[in-house]
Amino acid sequence: MRSFKDNEFTGRRSTAADSKAAQLQAYRAAQEAAAPMLAARQAERQAIVEAREERRAERERLKAEEQARLLAEAAEREAALEAAARAEAEAREAAQKSRVSRVIEDEAARKAERDRRYAERKARKA
Repeated sequence: MRSFKDNEFTGRRSTAADSKAAQLQAYRAAQEAAAPMLAARQAERQAIVEAREERRAERERLKAEEQARLLAEAAEREAALEAAARAEAEAREAAQKSRVSRVIEDEAARKAERDRRYAERKARKA
């Protein structure tokens, strides 16, 4: 059988204070023991953060390069389209000028033929 102790208030209070002090001392000892591991974990976390930041910067750089490349390709396509349109317009204009010159030549040939026939008719009458 356990012996019955008469724990009065002061005894219980001193026991609780001793228990708190022992817990605090154990906590401080655990903190001191964990300090090197904590520093190592913090350094590891910092390295992870720096690596993540480097990867993000690399992604942004690649994205900017890709955007610049796409813009350059779009500008090249636009320039090629403009050049093709300009060449097509020049070809149409040249074809139009060619048609106009052929019409003028045909008209001149027709007039020359008419004049020749008129001259022959005049020559026969005379």
